[in-house]
Amino acid sequence: MNDTKESGPVGPMRQVGQLGQVRKMAEAAEAAGVAGVEEAAEAAGVAEVDGIQERLKAYEGRAAAIAGAGKDPVNAPMIRHWCEAMGDTNTAYRGPDAVAPPTMLQAWTMGGLSGHTDRSEAYDGLLALLDGAGYTSVVATDCEQEYLRPLKPGDVITFDAVIESVSERKTTKLGTGHFVTTRMDVRAGGELAGTHRFRILKYAPASKRSWGKRPRPVINRDNAEFWEGVAAHRLLIQRCAECATPRFPWLPGCNACGSQEWDAVEASGSGTVFSYVVMHHPPFPAFDPPYAVGLIELAEGVRMVSNVVGVPYDKVRIGMPVQLEFRRVDEELELPVFRAAAGSEV
Repeated sequence: MNDTKESGPVGPMRQVGQLGQVRKMAEAAEAAGVAGVEEAAEAAGVAEVDGIQERLKAYEGRAAAIAGAGKDPVNAPMIRHWCEAMGDTNTAYRGPDAVAPPTMLQAWTMGGLSGHTDRSEAYDGLLALLDGAGYTSVVATDCEQEYLRPLKPGDVITFDAVIESVSERKTTKLGTGHFVTTRMDVRAGGELAGTHRFRILKYAPASKRSWGKRPRPVINRDNAEFWEGVAAHRLLIQRCAECATPRFPWLPGCNACGSQEWDAVEASGSGTVFSYVVMHHPPFPAFDPPYAVGLIELAEGVRMVSNVVGVPYDKVRIGMPVQLEFRRVDEELELPVFRAAAGSEV
C-alpha cells in the first residue's frame, strides 16, 4: 500500500467538498423532517465538517469593523424621535443641556438601509464559513451595553468592532448552530463613550415538527405582579407614587422623576394600534408566520407590544381601535392580546 499525502490545493478542495456535503445533508434533513445539520450528519454517519470549530475559533480577536464612522453626529431630532417612540419623558433628554438616552448608543453607529463600507473581510469570511456549513439562518439573541460618558448633540461618533467569541456548536429550539459575539467600542470625539456587545445565532433551522411550546416569559421580582395580574385576567400597569406618571413595561424606577415608589393600577384594556410590523421571517418555535405584532397605545397613555388578532395580518392599520382579551396559547400559558374592534378593518 502506498502512503499518500494531501498537498497544494487538495486540502482546500477537500474542505469545500465537505461544506457542500453538509449543505446537501441540511437540505435532505429539511425534506425528511430532521432537525438540522447535526442530526443529518449523524444520520449519515459522518462528522459535520472536519475541523470547522478550529477554523471558527481562528476568527476570535479579529476585527469586525475598522475606523467606522457614524453617519450623523448626535442630534436633537433623533433623540426626540427615540423618546417619543419609547414613551420616555425624562427632562434630561430635551432642552439646551440635553444628553442622548444611554440606550441610543447603538443607534449612532447603525448604517441604515445603505449599510456601512467599513465591515472587515474577516467578519464576512466568518459568516461565509457558517453559511457554507449550512448555518444559513440568523437571529439576534441579546446585547450588553456599558456607558462611560453621556453623548450630547454635536458629538461625532466613531467606532471599532472585534469578533469577541464564536461558540461551540449548540442545539436550540430554533435549530443547531453557533453563537457569534462582537464587541463594539464607541467613541465621541476620540474618547471612549461606551461598549456594545451584540450576539447572534447562525443556525440551521429545526423542522417544524420538532418545535415546542411558545417561549416562557422571564418572570422576576420587578414584573412578578404583572404576571400575577395576567393569570387573573387583569392588565396591570405601574403608576409612580410621586408624580403619578404611568409606566409600562414594568421597571423598578420612574423614568420621569426617578422615584422608586409606585403602585399598580388595572388598565381598561382599550387602545389603538400606534405602530406594527408583520413578521414573515425567520420562523420561530410555536409561531406560524405571517402574523402582525402591534405596538398598542393604551387609553392610560402607555404602550405595550402584543399580537393583534381578529383581523387578517395585512389589514392591521395604524390608529385601529383594539380591545384587550386574554388568549390561552397552551395548557400552561395565557397571554394578553388585542382584538381589532368590529368594523375597524380598512
